[in-house]
Amino acid sequence: MKSYLIPGLLSGFILLGLSVALLFMLVSFLPHLAEEYYNPIFRSEDDRNWMFYAHPFILSFALAWFWHRFKMKFKGHWVMRGLELGVVYIIVAILPTMWLTFSAIDVNSSMVLTWIGYGFFQSVVAGWLFAKTNP
Repeated sequence: MKSYLIPGLLSGFILLGLSVALLFMLVSFLPHLAEEYYNPIFRSEDDRNWMFYAHPFILSFALAWFWHRFKMKFKGHWVMRGLELGVVYIIVAILPTMWLTFSAIDVNSSMVLTWIGYGFFQSVVAGWLFAKTNP
């Protein structure tokens, strides 16, 4: 349990901080893309905003479990192990989800590509942390 709890919580807090920072950077550097999020297809009600803040912890604990179970498959330096975790996460989870999202919801390709990049970034950062704290 300790092999999931500490790395999962630590990764969750780090990813939460990075998520908030990236949100502000998106608004500052890509305002036209940030405006896409005000599309009526997305919920604008305040009752679900907590989900944005819970997401890094859900992702962190899921990746911590995956790391604990399959870390022996990732070889090499901790940087490469984290990148490999990111690639696996993109192939297994993000690409199929984004394919479905792009085909079912009226979002543009730049939004989908930034979501893919964001998912890769999150999983690589978590992978680096897991590779350092739970080799």
